[in-house]
Amino acid sequence: MTTDKDELRRLVSSDPLTRRDFMKGAAVLGGGVAMGSVLAACGEEETTTDGGAGEPKKGGSLRVGIVGGSAKDTADPGMAGFEPDIAIQYCMYDGLTAFDQDYQLVNHLAEEVTPNADGSVYTVRLKPDLTWHDGKPVTADDVVYTFDRILDPDMLLNGAATLTGLTPGNTVKIDDLTVEFRLDASNVLLPEALAFRGNQLVPVDFDPNSPVGCGPFVLDSFKPGEQFTFTPFAEYWGGSPWVDDLSIIEFADETARVNALSSGEVEAISQLPTTQAKVIEGTSGLALLNAETGGWRPFTMRIDVTPYSDIRVRQAFRLIVDRQQMIDQAYAGFGSLGNDMYAPFDPGTPDLAQRAQDLEQAKALLKEAGYEDLTVELVTSSGALGADEVAAAQVFAEQAKGAGVTVNIKKVDAGVFYGEDYLSWDFAQDFWYTRNFLSQCGQSMMPGSPYNETHWENADWLAIVNEAFRTVDETKRNELISEAQTILHDEGGYIIWAFRNQVDAYSAKIAGLKPDKSGVPLGQFGFKDVYFV
Repeated sequence: MTTDKDELRRLVSSDPLTRRDFMKGAAVLGGGVAMGSVLAACGEEETTTDGGAGEPKKGGSLRVGIVGGSAKDTADPGMAGFEPDIAIQYCMYDGLTAFDQDYQLVNHLAEEVTPNADGSVYTVRLKPDLTWHDGKPVTADDVVYTFDRILDPDMLLNGAATLTGLTPGNTVKIDDLTVEFRLDASNVLLPEALAFRGNQLVPVDFDPNSPVGCGPFVLDSFKPGEQFTFTPFAEYWGGSPWVDDLSIIEFADETARVNALSSGEVEAISQLPTTQAKVIEGTSGLALLNAETGGWRPFTMRIDVTPYSDIRVRQAFRLIVDRQQMIDQAYAGFGSLGNDMYAPFDPGTPDLAQRAQDLEQAKALLKEAGYEDLTVELVTSSGALGADEVAAAQVFAEQAKGAGVTVNIKKVDAGVFYGEDYLSWDFAQDFWYTRNFLSQCGQSMMPGSPYNETHWENADWLAIVNEAFRTVDETKRNELISEAQTILHDEGGYIIWAFRNQVDAYSAKIAGLKPDKSGVPLGQFGFKDVYFV
């Protein structure tokens, strides 16, 4: 099965991608950490390699199988939304900041990221001696060009959604290695927005048909919908990759992808179906890359339509779920308990008592609300969400019978799920990658959010969140986040029952892949550190 943004990839059809498609790609693969981590954003990214299989050595042709895309695959980091595009991004391009394997924000191309007192101006200084794949130096001019390009209203690039307060012309060159981001208003999230993959740097006059980056690999050949190949970038600032070359092959069918690994056609695959995990574990020469993440697959209830407009119904539905049973049956155990709050790695997320199944209380709440013997429709899609999420819907339907609720499951294809009715389903499912609280709020909970799938609206909550966006002091901001999270836990329209592990697989012939809390496959496609043993 596929996860988060890789699943959205299945949206590709004969129709042109819509603005919603690209923005959804931006939303789910964003993410961030609290501003306090960046105020000191002094932490440098670690580039060590796992030496558990012996000392890394140079050589070998690495082949990787990923979820298939289409003829619309792109090497433009500003337009990428699907798994092949994302793999290219992580191989070819770098951002000013980045998230490490523990989901901590670190400097990447930036040597320093320094805000002013209220977070309305950020001074960013580049590392010296950075080089583009064509040999030209990376300079402040490239930074200015990149962000003006992203914010160009005629370009519709997906990073724009993350850059609140920044407008074209307000990324200003100070000297050859220094820029200022001058915001219209304070935004404590800008440092994490700089880590979003859609905000990776491109050179002045970037041509997506002949793309140049400064990441660890140089694009050698590109066949959209089929495969793409790379050679190592010898001058990469973080150290050149160990392998001689890299081929990434697209598989539209998950069984074919697993078979390619088993037969030795590839050395690693993304998105292992959890139903195949035991098989991989029991096969000599194969191994799992199993990462605990903050990626979440909620049930979504529209709070502006009946019966979900009644808070008692929403509370009852959360009490229907036996979360561990659902993890065991839908995810084969590859997940951790959710407590109806996203952002598990955010330091402001409160430690509330774990919500457990209570069918009697659920029935009492439904009776009080006048909804005894309730029948509802739950919309899901294996094409858009994966087979595991359909399995979760089926488990929920069985569990709901214990509270006197009949759940009729409506399975639709990906094009319908993400068609004109997307964001209008009364009761459905969706998916998100790891994000921290305020970043997630901006994408799915606030006025103007592109993906307010629960139609959440709460003036008191909004006032708290708006204050948090402006609060530079980390302790005070975390207190506000805790208060806002508690409101969503009690009143919101999400059933966040689990955080799904990112499960990939690889051959014992290679080492160096690392589990990654972001939920991006194959350790953020971290092939720079992979070597043959």
